[in-house]
Amino acid sequence: MGDEEMHTQQLTQEERERYSRQMLLAGVGEAGQQKLLASKVLIVGAGGLGSPAAMYLVASGVGEIGVADDDDVDISNLQRQIAHRSADVGRKKADSMARALAALNPAVRVNVYRERFSEDNAEDILCDRSYDFVLDCTDNFLAKFLINDACVRLHKPFSHAGITGFSGQIMTVLPGESPCYRCIFEDVPEEGSVPTSREIGVLGAAVGVMGSLQAVEAVKYILGIGDLLVGRLLIYDALTMKFREVELPKRNESCTACRNA
Repeated sequence: MGDEEMHTQQLTQEERERYSRQMLLAGVGEAGQQKLLASKVLIVGAGGLGSPAAMYLVASGVGEIGVADDDDVDISNLQRQIAHRSADVGRKKADSMARALAALNPAVRVNVYRERFSEDNAEDILCDRSYDFVLDCTDNFLAKFLINDACVRLHKPFSHAGITGFSGQIMTVLPGESPCYRCIFEDVPEEGSVPTSREIGVLGAAVGVMGSLQAVEAVKYILGIGDLLVGRLLIYDALTMKFREVELPKRNESCTACRNA
């Protein structure tokens, strides 16, 4: 049975029970749940942002998840990377996350990419399963620009998020329609010019907030409901417990990513 055929048939009784609270929502229902079951989301980064994002997407019934990460689980990760357990220390994060997701919802297909997202493999990974939406859950600027440029080039919608200390930010990019990450931030900052979480620390629960918001954006995009964070940067401060929205400028005509797309 092909994927399309499998997800256009009526929901099973188990699926109705599993997703019952979600299907009560306006804009979801049975038709929306079938959309989720037929959808594919790629998560680049199986760490602090990727953990809650992946778990909520799998719990919501997104039918196929891709996980790209070449790192191993370290004990220092466990403070915030909730998809991993103490017993996973030393294992590949992609494998560890795949096991956690399978335990949560065995019906979801998980594709594992045990490799660092790079210029050499970006298009192969993005096109491997024709992913509908991409989550940038990485923790370094080089990777974020690589994801942005590849997604814009291939017209793949994606959610960017980042967090350091107590503060995070998130935006959604629809290539060809909205400003991209490079339109706003232009290029990778010089090394040492921006403090990293490795230097100043990060609050685990705050990372969870941002990863959860990325999952929300993915679900909204798949279902075609609500207002996405397109042309808007949402900034979160855990200390003051405030969200601040910044309206972004229009697409930058000199942006190398958008100009070459």
